[in-house]
Amino acid sequence: MSQSAPYIFHGADVSYFSGKVRPAFALKSLWMREVMPDILEIRRRTGMTYFPVVETPDGELWQDTSEILDRLEAAHPDPPLLPATPVQRVVAYLIELYGDEMGMLPAMHYRWSFEESIQKVSVDFATPIGKEGGGAKFAKRMASTLPMLGITPETVPAIEAHTRELLDHLSRHFASYRYLLGDAMSLADCGLMGPFYGHLYRDAVPERLLYQTAFHVCAWIERTNRPPLEPGRWLAGDALAGTLTPALTTMADAVPTVVASVEAIDEWAVANATAGEPTPQAVGRVDSVYREVARPMAARPYTLWMVQRPLDAYRALAPAEQAQVDAVLAGTGWEPLLALKPRHRVEKRAYQLVWQC
Repeated sequence: MSQSAPYIFHGADVSYFSGKVRPAFALKSLWMREVMPDILEIRRRTGMTYFPVVETPDGELWQDTSEILDRLEAAHPDPPLLPATPVQRVVAYLIELYGDEMGMLPAMHYRWSFEESIQKVSVDFATPIGKEGGGAKFAKRMASTLPMLGITPETVPAIEAHTRELLDHLSRHFASYRYLLGDAMSLADCGLMGPFYGHLYRDAVPERLLYQTAFHVCAWIERTNRPPLEPGRWLAGDALAGTLTPALTTMADAVPTVVASVEAIDEWAVANATAGEPTPQAVGRVDSVYREVARPMAARPYTLWMVQRPLDAYRALAPAEQAQVDAVLAGTGWEPLLALKPRHRVEKRAYQLVWQC
């Protein structure tokens, strides 16, 4: 599809989910202009104040990063973000799920648990609007939400151990491969950039951690934001690099939490969900385990929306292809997630998450 005008990307460097979308424009060599989010206009057109959003050359407004990437892929399929082969396709969706739902723990902890990071990000929020001190109130409010995310004094050691372990595994992988699935970017890389670029790479405390211990991860972040003009290839034969398996295993640390959330949402929906009605932001608290530490958190229907993506890709496979995926992921910790069979579904209608049932 040729462009008569640029895509307008309402995003910000400090934004978690802007980091997920931005690399796709560069990979596909699209004409894009990034602007600071016009929150009033976004709310007028979508009813919400979430960003990033993308305005297309035809004037459509796309919201939700997964839908944005899906629509970019449909409109501009070459070079692709999503592999067609079963193992790499399912793994790409699983890493996207990690980035959206599980990477939130280290990203939010390292941003809001340390005064040094809070001071820096307060300025990062204030400078685009030119209002000195304008980010301080927002920063204070965000820091108070950590317990609702399951970031507590009890879980912090587990979160930090997870982060260090993941950085070590990814560093070994990126020392040999440009991207997660080989030498070409994919949805997996976009998904992981959510927590890694806006938060871990740019916030004061984790930035130092990455610079000092994870050079090859830093190089991958820069490379993903500015991909080479000549895209490479994913590994042949639907293979995964041996160096990726340990990273996938560490990413699965939060699988018990996600599974517990989906089961709680499913149980709540039996008596409370009506097809076509908007979902609540949360349906109560769920208790689960993260690296053998109890982690209470809110059960959010949005988690079900994200889990449906890898589940749908997996369920669409022929039995022999599912067996391929099972064999590759055996022992990684992702098996309980792929075994989920939710009784309820959610979908997007007019920018809202609603029960599909």
